[in-house]
Amino acid sequence: MRSRERRPSTGLVTSCCSEQWGQASVEAALFVPVLMLLLALLLQPSFLLYTRAVMQQAASEGLRVLATREQGGVATQEACESYVRRRLRAVPYVEAFHVGGDEGWNVACEGDASSGSVSVEVEGRLRPLPLVGVLASMLGEADGDLVVVRVRVQARTRPDWLEGSYADWVSMWG
Repeated sequence: MRSRERRPSTGLVTSCCSEQWGQASVEAALFVPVLMLLLALLLQPSFLLYTRAVMQQAASEGLRVLATREQGGVATQEACESYVRRRLRAVPYVEAFHVGGDEGWNVACEGDASSGSVSVEVEGRLRPLPLVGVLASMLGEADGDLVVVRVRVQARTRPDWLEGSYADWVSMWG
């Protein structure tokens, strides 16, 4: 039978408490916060741009509803506002995108086909990610710790070159 005796190792002794393990922990402690900050700096503009794009699209569609509406028609100002609010539901109810749910949107629809011009304004607020909020509030309009996002779309309902009324055009082709 062979005896088991301990022999001293000629190679390097490694353990969980070696210098290399400590160095990796220090590097991670420095690298992870920087990585998180860079991630936040990349995500916040994309949240803001997505919210603004949905607001712009909803306002443009509401503008089309107003522009094709006749005075005293079925599509009232309230119906237009309801339509725009329904389109705004594409924005997630996460504070980095939008604060306040359905009631958090301020929607104003003005005009109809007979008035010559129509406009739709949509306003909302979002809470920026930590550390990015300082930059966001400096660059845009702020309401306390929230950033205000506003979109306004307006257009003429009839081009200047178009003569006659809608009834004239219908009688011409009817």
